[in-house]
Amino acid sequence: MMRRRMAVALGALAAAATLTVAVPGSAYAAEGVLVINGAAYENPSGCYAVDRYPSSVGNHTDAIAEVHSGPDCSGPVEWLVYPGETYHTETAQSVFVL
Repeated sequence: MMRRRMAVALGALAAAATLTVAVPGSAYAAEGVLVINGAAYENPSGCYAVDRYPSSVGNHTDAIAEVHSGPDCSGPVEWLVYPGETYHTETAQSVFVL
């Protein structure tokens, strides 16, 4: 009885692992335009460098943009820029679009 339960549980785990491997990673990108210091990124996804200070991040997408204090989207999140908002900063080094 115990072996049967173990086999069923392992079978379920194997099926879940197969689905995880078989389904490709999300190809999601935000729809709209992210504007960092005047440079426009259409349908952005991922991390973008902030190249000068003071800086502005205009979020004209359908996703939230995280403004990070470190390069390559490292360090603490300084601010969340919601769709339709613009954020001005003198310390951020990168922006990640969720």
